[in-house]
Amino acid sequence: SHHPRATEAATKYFLIQTAAAIMILLASMTSAWQTGQWSITHTAPTTTLLTTVAIMLKLGAAPTYMWYPNVLQGTTMNTALLISTWQKLAPLTLLYMTHCHLNHTVLLLLGLMSAVIGGIGGLNQTQARTLVAFSSIAHMGWLITAITMSPSLTTLTMITYAVATTATFLPLATTTKNLTDIGATWPMSPTTLTATMVTLMSLGGLPPLTGFMPKWLILKELSAMELPLLATLLLLSSLPSLYFYMAYLT
Repeated sequence: SHHPRATEAATKYFLIQTAAAIMILLASMTSAWQTGQWSITHTAPTTTLLTTVAIMLKLGAAPTYMWYPNVLQGTTMNTALLISTWQKLAPLTLLYMTHCHLNHTVLLLLGLMSAVIGGIGGLNQTQARTLVAFSSIAHMGWLITAITMSPSLTTLTMITYAVATTATFLPLATTTKNLTDIGATWPMSPTTLTATMVTLMSLGGLPPLTGFMPKWLILKELSAMELPLLATLLLLSSLPSLYFYMAYLT
């Protein structure tokens, strides 16, 4: 028999993903009715908002992110890893295909909201899966911001995030689920603690680690587009994430 918390998480995940799929289907039907074409690249203006909300819901990004930490907290570490990485590919693919027809100003604002919420929301967390959930929300903000400028940069950001998240989950799955206990694992497994520390700092975007590269490129593109305020706010949103990554390792 399954744990009630796992059953609750599975039910929430199913309902959320089903609702998002229904919204995408409704947007497609509305677009076909208005334009006479079923092609996803022929999106009517009235359906862009519905498509955007559906994609944000599937990604667990702001403002439809509340389900994401709860679902990850109720699953196993391996399932949480799968939801945080592999399950992002389908909605990101849809975002790739439709981003030219979506409102880029709205996407930039949603990206900033996700980055800020992901950074601030993780400050008081002690459970590894919940912390990674808010980290994922923050990284989705960077991804959504990148898609408005360069799809190839979005691909680089997603690959970097997936690799770093996988490298973070693997040590946690074999040691502890509570981040406050990770620091106590040094006498037993210094290699595990060191690897966890490096991957968490990479997720936080600390140079010269790999996670710094996509964030630096995104900030560079934003500066080239003469959006210094957005670039500054995104950069500041990384500071809380870097703080709580390091706080639980000391």
